[in-house]
Amino acid sequence: MSEMNSAAETAAPHRYTAAMAADIEARWQDFWDAEGTYEAPNPTGDLAGDPAVVARPKKFIMDMFPYPSGAGLHVGHPLGYIATDVYARHQRMTGHNVLHTLGFDAFGLPAEQYAVQTGTHPRVSTEANMDNMKVQLRRLGLGHDKRRSFATIEPDYYKWTQWIFLQIFNAWYDDEAKKARPIAELVEQFENGTRDVPGGRDWAALSAVEKADVLGEYRLAYTSDAPVNWCPGLGTVLANEEVTADGRSERGNFPVFKAKLRQWNMRITAYADRLLDDLDGLDWPEAIKLQQRNWIGRSEGARVDFAVGDDAITVFTTRQDTLFGATYMVLAPEHDLVEKITPAAWPEGTHDVWTGGHATPAEAVAAYRKQAASKSDVERQAEAKDKTGVFTGAYATNPVSGEQVPVFIADYVLMGYGTGAIMAVPCGDQRDFEFARAFELPIRCVVEPTDGRGTDTSTWENAFVSYDAKLINSANGEISLDGLGVVEAKEKITAWLTDRGIGEGTVNFRLRDWLFSRQRYWGEPFPIVYDEDGVAHALPESMLPLELPEVDDYSPRTFDPDDADTRPEPPLSRNQDWVNVTLDLGDGPKKYRRETNTMPNWAGSCWYELRYLDPNNSEKLVDPTVEQYWMGPREGMPTGGVDLYVGGAEHAVLHLLYARFWSKMLFDLGYVSSAEPFHKLFNQGMIQAFVYRDARGIAVPAAEVEERDGGFWYEGEKVSRVLGKMGKSLKNAVTPDEICAEYGADTLRLYEMAMGPLDVSRPWDTRAVVGQYRLLQRLWRNIVDEATGEATVVDTADADIDADTLRALHKAIDGVSQDMAAMRFNTAIAKVTELNNHLTKVGGPLARSVAERLVLLVAPLAPHIAEELWRRLGRTESVVHQDFPVADPAYVVDETVTCVVQIKGKVKARLEVSPSITDAELETLALADPAVVAALGDAQIRKVIVRAPKLVNIVA
Repeated sequence: MSEMNSAAETAAPHRYTAAMAADIEARWQDFWDAEGTYEAPNPTGDLAGDPAVVARPKKFIMDMFPYPSGAGLHVGHPLGYIATDVYARHQRMTGHNVLHTLGFDAFGLPAEQYAVQTGTHPRVSTEANMDNMKVQLRRLGLGHDKRRSFATIEPDYYKWTQWIFLQIFNAWYDDEAKKARPIAELVEQFENGTRDVPGGRDWAALSAVEKADVLGEYRLAYTSDAPVNWCPGLGTVLANEEVTADGRSERGNFPVFKAKLRQWNMRITAYADRLLDDLDGLDWPEAIKLQQRNWIGRSEGARVDFAVGDDAITVFTTRQDTLFGATYMVLAPEHDLVEKITPAAWPEGTHDVWTGGHATPAEAVAAYRKQAASKSDVERQAEAKDKTGVFTGAYATNPVSGEQVPVFIADYVLMGYGTGAIMAVPCGDQRDFEFARAFELPIRCVVEPTDGRGTDTSTWENAFVSYDAKLINSANGEISLDGLGVVEAKEKITAWLTDRGIGEGTVNFRLRDWLFSRQRYWGEPFPIVYDEDGVAHALPESMLPLELPEVDDYSPRTFDPDDADTRPEPPLSRNQDWVNVTLDLGDGPKKYRRETNTMPNWAGSCWYELRYLDPNNSEKLVDPTVEQYWMGPREGMPTGGVDLYVGGAEHAVLHLLYARFWSKMLFDLGYVSSAEPFHKLFNQGMIQAFVYRDARGIAVPAAEVEERDGGFWYEGEKVSRVLGKMGKSLKNAVTPDEICAEYGADTLRLYEMAMGPLDVSRPWDTRAVVGQYRLLQRLWRNIVDEATGEATVVDTADADIDADTLRALHKAIDGVSQDMAAMRFNTAIAKVTELNNHLTKVGGPLARSVAERLVLLVAPLAPHIAEELWRRLGRTESVVHQDFPVADPAYVVDETVTCVVQIKGKVKARLEVSPSITDAELETLALADPAVVAALGDAQIRKVIVRAPKLVNIVA
């Protein structure tokens, strides 16, 4: 075989091979870097460039931030990067000033865990991973503006992450203005009396600690003692979004428990309505919008207060019309009022089933709380599980009936929704019904059953849930809901509650405030210090960035994954020289203590689109003129944002919701003109691969598996095969380096784009890659003499080119143009292939004008070979900025189309007709066709249905 290859290379020394591809690709990558081919000019600042380019329509194209993994890239990773590169190249060729670059989201848990395992500093391993990834990405020929690239671990970058945190800390949300405002304006209102201080106190009389506590209730970034998701196995707390549906950590799959800790939070709930409403103006997949709407979870109902002694339990309900049916209450075990309302002894007459076998309410509550803390939210809410709970020993007053109803704690009520308390109406809610039966609690029918079961609840097997039945048994001396429908009853009872100051109509959201603290080392330090009274103070901008200090041990203390009673110990707390500092914050030197938590890994990716715009700005977050140019609102983009954002659907809630929140806050405070970060979102599919497992279920190397006898074999043993993810641990990863070495980067680019629609997952098949390699070889042979390396084209005017070739060319141009604009790259490649095959079949030297337009069609998809062919065709300027071909409409329209003639639904003739033929002309032509005349014979024609130019249906 090697002798045959050697002979072929001797006969065709300029044949397109993997070795030639490697040489071509390396040369042009060097050229693009040296010439700054992909640099996009700003309208002002240090990246300002050619005014003529700036005057073009702009296009800001982004990929989701990559994390620099130590394992490097496999062929699944670049799918989105290649797609955005193809799209960006086409946009440049259609007259746009295109900003396309790529940075690295480099803080986070993987690098820290690697550091713990190896003793390598996270920065060292992360930078090495970035260097490796940059080499791999460069080899793919991605057209990034490298001047704009950065990593989130660079102090010049996270200085501004810290600065944004301080803007959030120093802001509050004005519900009347529906926007964030500086906290100084709130303080001014308290000082001048235009806003009442909570509790009716005098602002000037409050201590510094008291003022800080008041402002903490308003700040958009605040600390609170609240239930959090504590993961002992990771040694850190997690946001709700980082906990899986089965109550485990998204990273590491460790159990997650509820614990009360003082942590930093972001008041994202203040923006719930705007986050929901502004989805309508975004060009996002409906599935992603739906996930965000469901996560935000807006529901309309009422707040109702149930008195408990001098306190009140507030509930949120969407069925306030059933208030007369509330026969008990349930608090989440973590609810703040539990300890306060729990008496020292059981009230007289307490049922044994309510006490859990404990001597006192306090013992019962403590034991149940410990039990509940060990369960995930999903386990707590599982429909099939037995209902558990315990009586607190307290009774609340039903505000409409005056009845004293017992107050329980139960794990099926969560602090994460509503107020962490419910009024239980067991006649109309299945969970409440089951709990009532288990604890021998009354079930009062307040909605008239329409299924024939009657109103005697003792005979019911389940709750009766209805939203259109009439209300019954719902009256007191002041109000009656009897006979009303749900809507009318809701309105009436809500007004009654509001008049008496014991409730009001309100809106509730599933969305919870964003837990922003992490007990980790490898993250952005908080620019916050605490004085001796524990009051938080913001560092002045002159002290930013607050750089991450060195520590000897990067590992947070981790614990037995199942030990819910443990508490976090951040690594930064071990560096006491850094933690305890003397600073002058404007009122003289004082001693302070630094915050030892770090920001979550999401912080850096909440605003990185802005840094791409103005990456060297050390004075401002972003130059307003630059931000307005690239991201400002315009026609069809009312809230502004990135023109195209491509990434995986797995970020539907976490990253996208957080970034939208930060963008709106910065917009409110006047730092940006775009209220949304990403106008158009596209979710690429996943490249999958077959996973082979032996009898033990262990993955075996996919490359070493043989297919024979209808099965799959590894080292003589039969193995199973399933389609799944690609990855190093699954032993089925294929690296882009392997494919580039065997075929070249252009082949890899073409194959990944040709595999199928971009938004659909597809299986990788290394054997199929050769198909795109052969396409490039045929393209090369159509233009280059393999013996001499010279272009074989001839200078022929279009008028002298055969009509079939012109039609094939212009139809390809038209189709590829439409496909490129719509990101249908697989069909664009199919059209290029069809044209190239036509030219191969015609044979002979190509007309120069045909060859050049063919190269331009290929340029976005396979830029290296296009650049090489462009130069061999005698052109001296880069192909990157050439105009994309424009189709001549005269050649796009088919000269004829096939019209089917049917009689009684059966095809009797096919006619070649003009696409512009009229219905009347087509009917005449069809009826005169000899085959149709013969088929009709003496039959009477009753009706002729004409759909010019493709169908004639004769009813005879």
